[in-house]
Amino acid sequence: MRKRLQTILPASLAVAVLFALGSTVASAQDSTSPATAPSPGKAQNLSAVIVTGTRSNSRTESSSLTPIDVVSAKVLQQTGTTDLPTALARIIPSLNFPRPAAADTADTQRPAQLRGLSPDQVLVLVDGKRWHQGAILLNNGVIGRGSQPVDLNTIPLSAIDHIEVLRDGASAQYGSDAIAGVINIILKKGAKGGDVEVSGGQYSAGDGRQWQGSANFGIPLSGDKGWLRIALQTGNEDHTNRAGPDNRPGFPQLGVNFRQGDPDVRDNNLMLNAQYDLTPDVQFYAFGHYGRRQSTSPAFFRYGINSPKPNNPLIGQVYPDGFLPLEHADSTDQSLVTGLRGTVDGWRWDLSGNFGRNRVSYETVHSLNYAYLNDFGSTPSVFNDGVLSAKQESVDLDIAKEVSTGWLPNPVTVAFGAQYLRQTYVIDAGSLPSWYVGTSGVSGGAQGFAGWQPDNAVDASRHDVAEYLDLETNLTDKFAVAAAVRHEHYSDFGNTTSGSLSGRFDFTDTFAIRGSASTGFRAPALGQEYFSQTSSLFFANGNSAGLPAGIYNSGLVPVGSPIAQLLGSEPLKPEKSRNYTLGTVWNPTSALTLSLDVYQIKIQNRVALSGAISTTAPNVVSYLAANGITNLNFRSIDYFTNAASTRTRGVDLVATYLADLGNAGTLATTLSANYNQNSVTSVKPNPAVLNSLGVNFVRLNRQDIKGYLANSSPRSKLILSEQYNVGNWGVTGTLTRYGSYTSYVSSLATYNAATGVVDQTFTPKWILDLALNYHLDNWMFTLGADDALDTYPDRNIPNNTNNGTLPYSTFSPFGYNGAYVYGKVRYSW
Repeated sequence: MRKRLQTILPASLAVAVLFALGSTVASAQDSTSPATAPSPGKAQNLSAVIVTGTRSNSRTESSSLTPIDVVSAKVLQQTGTTDLPTALARIIPSLNFPRPAAADTADTQRPAQLRGLSPDQVLVLVDGKRWHQGAILLNNGVIGRGSQPVDLNTIPLSAIDHIEVLRDGASAQYGSDAIAGVINIILKKGAKGGDVEVSGGQYSAGDGRQWQGSANFGIPLSGDKGWLRIALQTGNEDHTNRAGPDNRPGFPQLGVNFRQGDPDVRDNNLMLNAQYDLTPDVQFYAFGHYGRRQSTSPAFFRYGINSPKPNNPLIGQVYPDGFLPLEHADSTDQSLVTGLRGTVDGWRWDLSGNFGRNRVSYETVHSLNYAYLNDFGSTPSVFNDGVLSAKQESVDLDIAKEVSTGWLPNPVTVAFGAQYLRQTYVIDAGSLPSWYVGTSGVSGGAQGFAGWQPDNAVDASRHDVAEYLDLETNLTDKFAVAAAVRHEHYSDFGNTTSGSLSGRFDFTDTFAIRGSASTGFRAPALGQEYFSQTSSLFFANGNSAGLPAGIYNSGLVPVGSPIAQLLGSEPLKPEKSRNYTLGTVWNPTSALTLSLDVYQIKIQNRVALSGAISTTAPNVVSYLAANGITNLNFRSIDYFTNAASTRTRGVDLVATYLADLGNAGTLATTLSANYNQNSVTSVKPNPAVLNSLGVNFVRLNRQDIKGYLANSSPRSKLILSEQYNVGNWGVTGTLTRYGSYTSYVSSLATYNAATGVVDQTFTPKWILDLALNYHLDNWMFTLGADDALDTYPDRNIPNNTNNGTLPYSTFSPFGYNGAYVYGKVRYSW
């Protein structure tokens, strides 16, 4: 009955709201936020100049040639959450932000998807400058598997003025990674204004208590010549746990020993942004960030000697009752952008230097190494696993001017520039006990997360030189066009050229069509070329390694390593894309705006993790031993491969209506939706060596083809948001419908033979977020509830629960923590 009410209640609420609005429900051109407008009379500030997807100094949101969402800081705050990607996922329907758990610290730097594509196929900019990637590579069974994404949580919410999300391919303008689109985070500027905020809350289940404090303010420099803005943020999150007891005979009485939920997190961030006028025509600017996040995530529980099936007899010497290994990640993030910009003869120029680095050190805590214990008679319980580091350095020169010609009615924006980009990726080995294997045959490496061995250590780098040219103009008062071309040369794979063409025709002052076509690319991340790791994974029935269901050590090896080359790996190539978008924009009144955009993205040479290749088959063991590789510490390996071509088709709808109710207040309604369909159109054949070995292996398994690259993210997402204000009171309600998604097994034949059950499709869910605000002078008080109806995703089918201990899927787009109740107090000036 409860589940039925959870389905009927939010659906009924949505219908009621839509009915109340009558035929006027709908929307805003490309703006997902009802609160961007102070009043219906002013509607949205669609005349605000945008800086993403254009290098014109006068292009506005209302005249954009490509679909773009502009999200204000006020709207981000109204979402209730304290982290940026979660806030964006509650505003932008084409953005997905799942909450993986028990996946080797993937929950430390969670991935964000745009249009169902990989997290590293969306480019993140801060004030128009490329933000650096995180050091963590997602290599377990989570959304974004195989990607090395940007960590959006490094940017404190308190520093953000607004965000521009370009929903179109933009490699020709910005280079690698912009296949799905661009997220450009615009920082607050100027010396005036500021605020201080304190928030706190916890989940209705009684765990996951959180608190956060933030402040941002400005300081004038030399009178009115410059300013410095400072944003501070600190917070703490306690872990959540939705694990269940082991349901095998003899195990339930041992209680709940696993952990499935959010990690423990301690987070601190500082961001500075400054500008100073050196002369009337030359400005110095700089912005920088320092952040530190310490998080602790669980691995799988190891049973002790008191269980019906002890993990290892040696466990009785250290943890007779079993133990839960914990993975501690200490992430330090640094960035600094400095530059000069100005004008000469009408030419706008910008010369900047950009540095960014993410460094993550790992410890496995509350664990042991069986091989070390066997060989030396003792074992540490805390292990230094090693350090990952990703760094970028760039120099950018951008020049632009509106040039008048005698043969065109309007000036042409001519923009050109160049970039030098250097990227590095470093793995430092852990201490000996963290990776020690020995020769006894006893399982080696720290349980839960084995450290990086000296053979895994790497210090890799590459550089890229790029040049671009952009042209943009209004050929007539109704017809605007833009074209761009960009050439790049990477030191590790050579040359690539991208181009784009976009246009917009305004039939009237209120109705227009727009479209674009472009090519794009994404350079394989250095982590995808050089990362390696051994970790414990749960293999369900039907896994591609051909192993019985259970927990095994699995090795991810670099494509250039000897074992990968022996088993068919090839040097990685860049991904290549073709993007097409066609849309309409309609503004029938000053209060009502709508946009609808359809798109198709075809990608060749998708970089993905291969299926698991068993290293236990006798012929494979003999083959590897004959080539000098023996005593492996894992049962299977995988590596990166350019295996697939994919096609993405979808549609975005954004609509907003602003109603003036007179003395009864104002009501702003936003209805936005995305439907997205990904499919793998072709897969390259297996390497010949694997066919000759007869290994149970496919270059991409069924789970990758149908799941990770296609349907393990919701195909549809709908967001209905209401903002009602009267007097000092305000109420915000957001109803989000997440469409169905499917968890696939690796091998259909093996899975059917083992259990007779195939895949699991998760039913759509409605999530309701509510907040009540009260303004008193410069103060604002907020009480809110996220997932106010305490909605959970469907539980996993038995085969995917690890004997009942992990009841929820890591694919859930809204997590599985239930209702979160919070309060906020903010003082602004």
